[in-house]
Amino acid sequence: MRYDLIIFDNDGVLVDSEPISNQILADHLTAAGHPTSYEDSLRDYMGGAMHRIHESVLRRSGKRLPAGFDESFHARVFEEFRRSLEPVTGVGEVLEKLAVDGVPYCVGSSGSHERIRVALTKTGLWERFAGAGGGAGERVFSSQDVGRGKPAPDLFLHAAREMGVAPERCAVVEDSPLGVRAAVAAGMDVYGFTAMTPPERLTEAGASALFGRMAELPALLQ
Repeated sequence: MRYDLIIFDNDGVLVDSEPISNQILADHLTAAGHPTSYEDSLRDYMGGAMHRIHESVLRRSGKRLPAGFDESFHARVFEEFRRSLEPVTGVGEVLEKLAVDGVPYCVGSSGSHERIRVALTKTGLWERFAGAGGGAGERVFSSQDVGRGKPAPDLFLHAAREMGVAPERCAVVEDSPLGVRAAVAAGMDVYGFTAMTPPERLTEAGASALFGRMAELPALLQ
C-alpha cells in the first residue's frame, strides 16, 4: 500500500450517523426558531464542528442559539445512537484488511471525544481504535484537540503528527466537502465517500478519487 497512515472521518464513514444526527439537528434548530430542513442540515452543517453551527446561525439571523442548545442536542443524539446506530456497511472488513496488511489507521473527526466513543462503542468498532486495555483511544483525534476544526487542516495535521507520519504519506477518507477541503489543505490525498453526498460536491472540494461502497476502498488505496 502506498500510504503509511489512513485517517478515517467518523460520522458517515465509520458509523452511519449522518441521517440520525442531521434530522435531530434540523429539529432542534427549528424548535429554537431557526427553521431548518433535514436537507438544509446535510448541505450546511454535515462534517463540521458545533461552533460552525453557532457561527452560521448568528451570521444569518443575528441571533445566538439559546444556552444549553449543545447539551440538549447531544443528549438526544447520544440517546438515539445508543438505540439504533449501526456501522457503515463493509467498514469492519476494510479495517480488518488494513490491520492484516500492517497499515496504521486512526480517526480524525469533527465530533467530540464523547460522541466518537459513544458511536464506536455502540457499533463495536471502539476496540479497533482503543489503546491498551481498551482505554482512551490512542488513535482517536477530535476537533476538540485543535484550535480550528474542518475545513482547516489542523485536525488532520495533528493526527499525522501524533501518529508519526508525514502528511504526504497519509490518505484521508471523508464524506463531506468540509472534510475534503481540510485534507487537501493538509497536503493529503483524500478519498470521497459518496453514500450521503453528491459526488460533484466532493470533486469540487478536491477529492482525489470517489467511491460509493466501502468494499471499493482497499483497491483505491493500493
